[in-house]
Amino acid sequence: MTAARVIAVVQARLGSTRLPGKALLPIAGRPMLEHVLARAAAVPGVDRVVLATTTSPEDAALVDLARAVGIASVRGSVSDVLDRFHAALTDHPADAIVRITADCPLLDPEVAGRVVAEYRRRAGDVDYVSNVHPPTFPDGLDTEVISAAALVCAWREATAGSDREHVTPYVWSRPERFRLANVSRAEDLSSLRWTVDDARDLAFVREVYGKLSPRAALFGIDGVLDVLRACPEIGALNAGTRRNEGFERARRADLAAAQGAGA
Repeated sequence: MTAARVIAVVQARLGSTRLPGKALLPIAGRPMLEHVLARAAAVPGVDRVVLATTTSPEDAALVDLARAVGIASVRGSVSDVLDRFHAALTDHPADAIVRITADCPLLDPEVAGRVVAEYRRRAGDVDYVSNVHPPTFPDGLDTEVISAAALVCAWREATAGSDREHVTPYVWSRPERFRLANVSRAEDLSSLRWTVDDARDLAFVREVYGKLSPRAALFGIDGVLDVLRACPEIGALNAGTRRNEGFERARRADLAAAQGAGA
C-alpha cells in the first residue's frame, strides 16, 4: 500500500487586530512566520509545507518570506480560511493536511509528528486526528490532521462563519459522522499558554527564545519546560488568557446571526 502523502498548511495573515503584523514581528532575529515554517518543515511525516495567506496586498510580504525559504504559497479569502486550505489541497494534492497556525512559534516538531504518526498508523480508519480534543499539551503546540476527503466535505457543506474561519470545527464537532482520534500527554499541561495573540504573549516567546536560541534552534516542549522551571517569572508574563478565545467569539457571532435571522 502506498503511504499517505501529507502536507502541512500554515495559515497566516498580517491583519491581526490585537497584534497587527504579528507574523513578521521579530523573535530572536527572525520573523515569527519564519520560525513557524521551519518548525512545520521539521515535523516527521510531513511531505511538504504550504503557506495559506490572503489576497490582501499587505500579505504579499508573507508570500515573499515563504518564497525566500523555499515554501510554496496559496492566496485567498481573508475570512474563509477553509477555502484557502482547499486551494492548498488543489494546488498540492495530498491524502491529508496538517493544520498549523502562524501564531505558534513554539510548535514542537516531535509533538506534531506524534499526531501525524497516529494519522498515518490509522490511515483509512480515521478522518481527523489532533492533540486538542481534549487538550493536554500547552496552547501553541496544537496540531490537527484532517483527511483530504473530510476537508473537501467541510469545504462543500460548511456555512457557519466559525466553521469557515477555523477550518476544522465542521469535522470535529460531528463525531457521529466523522471518525476522530486524539493524541494525549500523561501530564495535562493545557493551562500553559505558548501561542502569540497579544504583546504579552510575544514578550513570553521572546524570553523563551532568548534562553534557548540559537543554541537549540528547534527546541521542543522539554526545553521550554526547563526554562519555565528555572525562570518562573517568564511564565507569568502572559498568564491568565483563556484558551480558544477567538473561536469562542466566532461561535457567539454565529449564534447571534442565527438568532437575528430568526427574529
